Amino acid sequence: MTVPRPDGEPARPRLSGRDDPRPVLVVLHQETSTPGRVGQVLEAAGVRIDVRRPVLGERLPATLDEHRGAILFGGPPSANDPDPHLRHEIDWLDVPLRENRPFLGICLGAQMLSKHLGGTVGPHPQGLVEVGYYPLEATAEGRALLGDWPPMVYQWHREGFTLPAGATLLATGDRFPNQAMRYGDNAYGVQFHAELTLAMMHRWTTRGHARLSLPGAQARREHFTGRAIHDAPVKRWLGDFLALVFGRPA
Repeated sequence: MTVPRPDGEPARPRLSGRDDPRPVLVVLHQETSTPGRVGQVLEAAGVRIDVRRPVLGERLPATLDEHRGAILFGGPPSANDPDPHLRHEIDWLDVPLRENRPFLGICLGAQMLSKHLGGTVGPHPQGLVEVGYYPLEATAEGRALLGDWPPMVYQWHREGFTLPAGATLLATGDRFPNQAMRYGDNAYGVQFHAELTLAMMHRWTTRGHARLSLPGAQARREHFTGRAIHDAPVKRWLGDFLALVFGRPA
């Protein structure tokens, strides 16, 4: 949250490890996954991270008293899969919500947040996917919260989420309309992947090459061309957004 300056303009939030020495809890879904550029932004600001991988049996804390907040990342599973660790993660979201701690869900993490709040997760009605760069448009509420949203963002998903009761839509897209949401004071979910590094793009389009042939997906060349054109605004947005969620008023 930000607070108004005396002139009436909202204060720009600042992200710094000196403001709060506790780490951000990072939840990943594969042994080889990394927090990507999210981790880089936090590290550059002096904010520590505590990485947990429930898929490997690592436990999530019963409280976030020892953490600055939490980030639940994406991954290959569906939020509808019956795996015990995925069910546990969805139930665990009661912790940041009940304690009103900063929380960010990315892709699968946003879908899990929607399910926890009573929403649903499912495929596009025509079977289309978003794999590559696609348009994003902030809502009036999104622009009021953060003025500068990127016009194109990187996507890698076959399912989307419905907006649960009580949530505010912050950004929308053509194919999957719910692209960013806020719930309460401190919980956020985004469908797209601002955390993607160039190395991650190489890995995803190589190991996940089968997804490039799904209906509506972009060819591999378009991913790298899109990054050269669209990545700078995404990078700026990510720094501002992480400061908004996990920072303090400047």
